[in-house]
Amino acid sequence: RRPCMRLRLPLLSSLLLLLARCSSAFLLTAPPQLPPRLLPTSAPPIPPRPLIAASLPRRAGFAAALAPRMLKLLKFADVPAECSEPVDPKALEQARTIVNAIRTDGEKAMLEFATKFGDVKEGELWYADKEELKAAYDTLDADKRDVLSRVGARIRKFAKAQRASISDVETDIPGGKAGQLVTPVENAGCYAPGGRYPLPSSVLMTAITAREAGVKNVWVASPHPDQVTKAAAHVAGADGMLKIGGAQAIATMAEGMGPVPAANIIVGPGNQWVTAAKSLVQGRCAIDMLAGPSEVLVIADETADPKVVAADLIAQAEHDVESRPILVTTHAPLHALINAELATQIKELPSPNKETATAAMSKGFCIVAASIDEAVSISDSIAPEHLEIMTAHPTQVGMQCNHYGGLFLGKYAAEVLGDYGVGPNHVLPTAGTAKYTGGLSVHTFLRIRTWMRVDEPADAQEVVVDSIALARMEGLEGHARAAEARKL
Repeated sequence: RRPCMRLRLPLLSSLLLLLARCSSAFLLTAPPQLPPRLLPTSAPPIPPRPLIAASLPRRAGFAAALAPRMLKLLKFADVPAECSEPVDPKALEQARTIVNAIRTDGEKAMLEFATKFGDVKEGELWYADKEELKAAYDTLDADKRDVLSRVGARIRKFAKAQRASISDVETDIPGGKAGQLVTPVENAGCYAPGGRYPLPSSVLMTAITAREAGVKNVWVASPHPDQVTKAAAHVAGADGMLKIGGAQAIATMAEGMGPVPAANIIVGPGNQWVTAAKSLVQGRCAIDMLAGPSEVLVIADETADPKVVAADLIAQAEHDVESRPILVTTHAPLHALINAELATQIKELPSPNKETATAAMSKGFCIVAASIDEAVSISDSIAPEHLEIMTAHPTQVGMQCNHYGGLFLGKYAAEVLGDYGVGPNHVLPTAGTAKYTGGLSVHTFLRIRTWMRVDEPADAQEVVVDSIALARMEGLEGHARAAEARKL
């Protein structure tokens, strides 16, 4: 009997735990509705709780209790430090070796790395010219051509509106005129990820935006590009495409090589080695941002639909095992409900999306906020790449937020629509960098240059006198004498 009891006790404990979980889940659903005839005549019927969770079948409560804990529950103080570190130290050292070698040995070093990492085969041409890009477009299925063209048109329309928002300015100054000129850089390098999931959408987002800014030479880089990626480069009006990726592509665009001019700016998302290489070449050229793994943060209250929130978290999680899905909610039961949905929806994904999303969930987390104001404060501290607002008043809440890459207001403003060219750019800051920069736009490729002239020297004498005095306050006698040379 004793051995038998040893077997039964764990079983009894497990059954009790299961009953406790199910009871908790039952309590999270709406209160039961009594028929009006069973209520006291003096009391009105109990109104249903205005929660999405309350409208779910009771079995959702059981599923929430028994589902795997996809998103761990954290306090804000326990948010991982890597949420604000865009450059991986190990990747930085590896990228430094590649960048320095290409800077020293040029095409020879580039081809060695491109061959080593499988970008191109030995003796294979490492870039595609305009003719090759056009041929890829011309031989593509008509429906795919149409999709690329429609998406390109929407991106182009938004970029044109951005370009029109800033213009040359001229104003009066003492004795003359001063102004600003808004001019594009001459050469741009645009990176688009390849690998597990080639992103022709990133080709469109970066190269079209550069063209609408007025950039003269636009080259795209993407490792072993497929036909759709090349066709996208044609739609975007690119001058050519490097068939290489990683740090070797960034270094090649920064230095200039063969038909590829040295870039004045390099833009576009990429893996940790791309980001590390961009951090190394900035200064030699400009970069748009240091972009880390993809992020989405959803602020949700009791009105949020768990299925929709889970779907949007998965959409970012399937990008990469390092992606970070984040939920900040004012409604504690939503955590379990969304975890249940995550488990169900991920299970239905094909491979390798399923495995990628599952791994990424371990990087994600949920924080329960005491109020919407606290949820906004938490979001601003993280400064996510994508910020979705799933609340009763999404626009009101969204306008309270200050730090994010892209803002998506309400259930139907899906982040994936932003990914695929509704208009605004999908190249956005990650790892907290949204606190000091915005997403890719035509402004990224523009320079603001100022000028002045003096037509009436007599009218400028007050400025001359003030310049002499201020220069001597600073101890810069040469400055003072240069101003004195203009004194009448």
